[in-house]
Amino acid sequence: MQDLENNSAKNSLKKLHIIAFTHNNFSLSKIGKLHIEEENQKHSLPAFKSKMGFDEIMFLSTCNRVEFIFVTNKKISATFPNNFLTLLYPKLNINEREEYLSNCIVKSELKALDHILRVASSIDSMILGEREIIRQVRESFERSKENKLTGDFIRLLIDHTIEVAKKVYTETNIAKRPVSIVSLAYKRLKEINASLNSSILIIGAGKTNTNMSKYLLKYGFKNFHVFNRTFSKAQVLANELNGKPYQLNEIKSFNEKFDIIITCTGSENHIITHDLYKTILKEDKSHKTIIDLAIPQDVSPEIVKNHNASHISIESLQKISNKNLKIRSKEIALVEEIISKGILKFQHINQVREIEIAMRSVPDKVKEIKSNAINEIFKNDLKNLDEDSRETLDKVVNYMEKKYISIPMLMAKDILIKKSLK
Repeated sequence: MQDLENNSAKNSLKKLHIIAFTHNNFSLSKIGKLHIEEENQKHSLPAFKSKMGFDEIMFLSTCNRVEFIFVTNKKISATFPNNFLTLLYPKLNINEREEYLSNCIVKSELKALDHILRVASSIDSMILGEREIIRQVRESFERSKENKLTGDFIRLLIDHTIEVAKKVYTETNIAKRPVSIVSLAYKRLKEINASLNSSILIIGAGKTNTNMSKYLLKYGFKNFHVFNRTFSKAQVLANELNGKPYQLNEIKSFNEKFDIIITCTGSENHIITHDLYKTILKEDKSHKTIIDLAIPQDVSPEIVKNHNASHISIESLQKISNKNLKIRSKEIALVEEIISKGILKFQHINQVREIEIAMRSVPDKVKEIKSNAINEIFKNDLKNLDEDSRETLDKVVNYMEKKYISIPMLMAKDILIKKSLK
């Protein structure tokens, strides 16, 4: 890869920055504390963007990372991350904030571009070759866009990022023997010989649980109870599973026997507390399996400590995924090459876009010159022209107008292409 530091002077990405908290530096539980629920994003992030004076910001939260991609002319000083965390997460105590500050990743310009391409291409993921990250990046962008947090630059960035990631997955074997969270969780169920007749409580009807439950249905499980805050979403998933839908708060009064709990919500607190678990367990002493795919965890740690239950978490699934790391790591050199080319291509895309933006005023300027020439400078001369001559002149002027609007853009693009080939 070319020297990112030397190249930075040649591009216009100086406003691009990323602050990231990932599995490389933090436990998943620590990352989970930085998760912001979707509903809260609508209120907290626009206000945060305004207070920080950012042009654009995008919030990306997955099971193993929380990242902020932002665009600003402000200098990213040594104190900037502290101001960032203090304003966005005021509930963090001093020790917590210091830990996050000591281990967070801060990248700017081309290093930030390189980082987001690596994230989307999964070579910075907890599970190397995991395609799910593309969907997560795209949905995070769409959500940030809906919340009016992003603009033209991040749109271009994410479009290009997804394009590069797709190229990685189609032109390399980085995703060979794919090991998603869903497939890993199913593998663990097989290892503990879970019965196909098991009664399964699905808590949360989001993408992860939907994929997980459909996967189980595909392999013969058939007894599903779906709980969700929004009842209509519980109904949709339950219908697909031939199961029963419930409002989330109905779990308190659930009086049927269950064998497996699969939970994944966006809650910032435990959905299944120790007291709630004892309530739904009643006097049942049989072994239970709990699959907690949420970050932060939906299930209180007390439950596993005090009851006859197997606990499958994302952290435990990570250990299984490492078995495939050696096979997939052989493809990293090819991925690096695609990313390196992707960086150069985005520099060109961004330069072209900046020229387009800079030249938005050209059509108006040309029209202004034309109007001034016709109505002021050559006004008297034009009065002496006959109708045919005037019509011919209008055709010539209109032709020249169109050319003067398009030629500068074409010339600028041609210069950029020639420079990129040197």
